[in-house]
Amino acid sequence: MNLPYHLILASKSPRRQELLRSLEVGFEIRTKEVDESFPSTILVNEVAEYLAVKKSQAFEDLKGSELVITSDTTVLNDGQILNKAENAQEAFEMIQSLSGKTHQVITGVCLRSSNKKVSFSETTKVTFRKLEKAEIEHYIQNYKPFDKAGAYGIQEWIGMVGIEKIEGDFYNVMGLPLHKLYKHLLSF
Repeated sequence: MNLPYHLILASKSPRRQELLRSLEVGFEIRTKEVDESFPSTILVNEVAEYLAVKKSQAFEDLKGSELVITSDTTVLNDGQILNKAENAQEAFEMIQSLSGKTHQVITGVCLRSSNKKVSFSETTKVTFRKLEKAEIEHYIQNYKPFDKAGAYGIQEWIGMVGIEKIEGDFYNVMGLPLHKLYKHLLSF
């Protein structure tokens, strides 16, 4: 698919890179370090889009036909944001807190060119069955999910054996709401 601009994905995430490749659009990867803090007054369901926009602001120097995609994914459980786990114990606690419940995964996306900015977010509800302690430990030991919000990947073993139901965009849970992103790329 040929787009009328040079697409840049501002993400080190191999999952986001794989997802964007699957849309069959050409792109390059260009990342910048960004402080991912946010005001304590912001609503938790708005944090992902806020951070996507904040990340896009590091690309104020875009030229001509360049268009950058920035994004952020948050996992909300009982009104709390679950970030990336620092260690195995934290990952275990996060996954255990999701066990037997439904939580929300929100991905915020921002598209920015030198003269235009569009941002949006997508929410998907994910329901885990009640997980056994040994299952959680097996997953953490074998998959080391420390680079994922909520300490799990839906496309990995824990998602295959533990997720009973999702409501919304599957790819959103992986890190990019492809259907919505594609529509915005076409209309940008």
